[in-house]
Amino acid sequence: MELRETSGDERFRAEVRAWLGDHLTGEFAALKGLGGSGREHEAPQERQAWNQHLAAHGWTCLGWPVEYGGRGLSLQQQVIFHEEYARADAPARVNHLGEELLGPTLIAHGTDEQRRRFLPGIIGVTELWCQGYSEPGAGSDLAGVRTRARLAGGEWVIDGQKIWTSLAQYAQWCFALVRTEPGSQRHAGLSYLLVPMDQPGVEVRPIRQLTGTSEFNEVFFDGARTGESLVVGAPGDGWRIAMATLGFERGVSTLGQQVGFARELAGIVATAKDNGRYDDPVLRDRLARAEVGLEVLRVHALRTLSSPEAGPVSKLLWARWHRELGELAMDVRGADALTVGPSYGLDAQQTLFLFSRADTIYGGSDEIQRTIIAERVLGLPKEPRP
Repeated sequence: MELRETSGDERFRAEVRAWLGDHLTGEFAALKGLGGSGREHEAPQERQAWNQHLAAHGWTCLGWPVEYGGRGLSLQQQVIFHEEYARADAPARVNHLGEELLGPTLIAHGTDEQRRRFLPGIIGVTELWCQGYSEPGAGSDLAGVRTRARLAGGEWVIDGQKIWTSLAQYAQWCFALVRTEPGSQRHAGLSYLLVPMDQPGVEVRPIRQLTGTSEFNEVFFDGARTGESLVVGAPGDGWRIAMATLGFERGVSTLGQQVGFARELAGIVATAKDNGRYDDPVLRDRLARAEVGLEVLRVHALRTLSSPEAGPVSKLLWARWHRELGELAMDVRGADALTVGPSYGLDAQQTLFLFSRADTIYGGSDEIQRTIIAERVLGLPKEPRP
């Protein structure tokens, strides 16, 4: 991907900036800065209404092919949109899992019937999705899933448990990896099902985190049902489809994420100047290194955006950088960082520190990312597996 913008890209950036300036007003102005990691509990319904407003004006699913309801924009233009969206301090979007993960999976591997049924709801942000992958004892080892499903009366009947299910409490649907062939092991015998959440056989239990919020959930399936046709790919081919979904995960939205990172870093620098810690040469050096590291993240992302092999490398880079940024924020604050407001009232930098402790774990731990790089990118011998 080119690092320099064309005149057309510059015009598109001006268009996005102007539109956001005109529309993040009135009732939507109060949503600025809301949502995001550790703060998804903030105004979820109002943010969904804003996302539907985006959809009504053609600002969702920008990279999807036009024939499937998207705008078919280039990678460069998608990056521009996400950067300007972040710079405008627009509220965190509520439909990342549908737009960035499931939608592209259905476009690539779904049936025509599945695309007709589900893509419009993703584009219009009328149906929200969650991802049913991890389980107790099968988080990073995804092939060890034990949630099972069997066909009965033209439906899949599902029993089992998922964990760390982001935003399940708001979702109408879940794309879940389950075991459909009795006696199968590891990657074999898995299927990728689309499961409605609003039914008696599904229970969602929020997991309270260090931040005091509950983005993650446990999801229990006890005789939950979904249609026989709501399997993506063939039954038993779920591992391939699940890996395809993960391949879409490191998308252009990471460039917008980095604009948010820059805002966090600027806030830490401002704190250091206010409390005098900026005069400490060691801390000032760490702040400078953080700024250099952020620029490295951006250039690396731009250069490798169209390369699927770069996903694990990008995750390693940004997760470690962001975790260290949280530590830097606490060191700049000093003893003040140890006090909280009434009812565990964390400020933005305290939330940054606590939530970023998980950056090197969720979405594939650092250890898993290194193994993927070693085996799939560098071609090194595979580590022994039971």
